[in-house]
Amino acid sequence: MTRRFALHSVTKKFYLGLVLFFLYAPIFVLMVFSFNESRSRANWEGFTLDWYRVLLNDPAIARALRNTLLVAIFSTAIATTIGTFAAVGIDKLTRRARTLVMGISRIPVMMPDIVTGLSLMVLYLFVIRTFGFGRMGFGTLLISHVMFNVPYVILSVTPRLRRIDPNLYEAALDLGSTPIRAFFKVILPELMPGVFTGALLAFTLSVDDFMVSFFTTGVGVQNLSTYIFSQARMGVSPHINALSTLMFLAILALMFVIHKRDKIHAKRMKERMDVI
Repeated sequence: MTRRFALHSVTKKFYLGLVLFFLYAPIFVLMVFSFNESRSRANWEGFTLDWYRVLLNDPAIARALRNTLLVAIFSTAIATTIGTFAAVGIDKLTRRARTLVMGISRIPVMMPDIVTGLSLMVLYLFVIRTFGFGRMGFGTLLISHVMFNVPYVILSVTPRLRRIDPNLYEAALDLGSTPIRAFFKVILPELMPGVFTGALLAFTLSVDDFMVSFFTTGVGVQNLSTYIFSQARMGVSPHINALSTLMFLAILALMFVIHKRDKIHAKRMKERMDVI
């Protein structure tokens, strides 16, 4: 019995290692070739940091990165605000209405990105040509990212909202608090883990998105995904590998910070429970 359990444990670890290898091996190869002296993606000709210097001196990359971060930050802030209040409003509906609205909010999540991007492009062109104002550009790109991020925030906040004791809000009102103050002082702090998760997911999806951005951006406005796509048709330069390496390391550092934050939060909660 012990031997069978040990074999089963080794098999699970081997399977997990195999999955992680297939997930991260391409990224590791990309990181290694970002230091390759040659432009070739197949031959190693020596170690160099030249591609990182090229990256730092490329104004097109700087503009694309700036657009990506601006759209990601603004769309995350707007979508998190809208999605949080939407989740609270949906929770107050009757059971049948709540089920209907939640089903509708899941449609953009399940819909292929190409359908979302194409439909938004048609909508923007219709509005521009019908009313004769505006143009495709940064504004349409930002609106599009807000639109597809809101459902993810709703789906992140809703489970946390259902775990809150409804008597907390009523108790705050009975103690003389206004509804707005009770929400921000009692309900919102309890929702923060779900809000933070939704915001992080929205930011990641915004940075990662290509298909919706491709259809809804305008001339002269590119984010990183559309810029890399335009470069890929002419052959990807190794400085794109350097950019991808820096982005991966930045995300890795962010995940490490989040992990440490969660551990500190769990430790504090445990200490509070021990005191009680």
